[in-house]
Amino acid sequence: MSFIHYSSREINCKIVYYGPGLCGKTTNIRYIYNNTNPESKGKLVSIATETEHTLFFDFLPIFLGTLNGFKLKFHLYTVPGQIFYEASRKLILKGVDGIVFVADSQVERMDANMESMDNLRRNLTDQDIDINYTPLALQYNKRDLPNIMPIPEMNGLLNTREVSQYESIASKGEGVFETLKDVTRQVISELKKAVQLG
Repeated sequence: MSFIHYSSREINCKIVYYGPGLCGKTTNIRYIYNNTNPESKGKLVSIATETEHTLFFDFLPIFLGTLNGFKLKFHLYTVPGQIFYEASRKLILKGVDGIVFVADSQVERMDANMESMDNLRRNLTDQDIDINYTPLALQYNKRDLPNIMPIPEMNGLLNTREVSQYESIASKGEGVFETLKDVTRQVISELKKAVQLG
């Protein structure tokens, strides 16, 4: 749920990048950070381990103008993909406003993608959040690699809600901002419906 500061006229929204280990979540965040105006971003915090690019979270506030005189600030997080960081993933999902699910397009990674999507559903349900009513965009990453699954098949496995999906090569920035813009648009739309700002 977005956090509204009436005294400072600021709305803070939280977007979480979710997906299996090494699918490109951190690559998305780093590309956004490196290609965003310095005046429109805060500090990027990243904690790396030997086996995973992100142990806990990347934090990147992005300022996206105003809504009814309130400054919008989006905080972007990634979750650690490996299964033994379950507690961290649950913690990072608390108060989420929108989700980007990053899937690895390689055929051999489909089981990991489906396991991660199931894990996302369970973790949201545990927090009384219905994934069917949560702003969500899918990003099918690593489209430049050999042995990738066709988009219709990936949709059949992962896109049960038929939400927007984007092909991407996050390492080159392809599809990165398109995915972010989609999910932020959804969050703002929900915010307009849910909150009367005075």
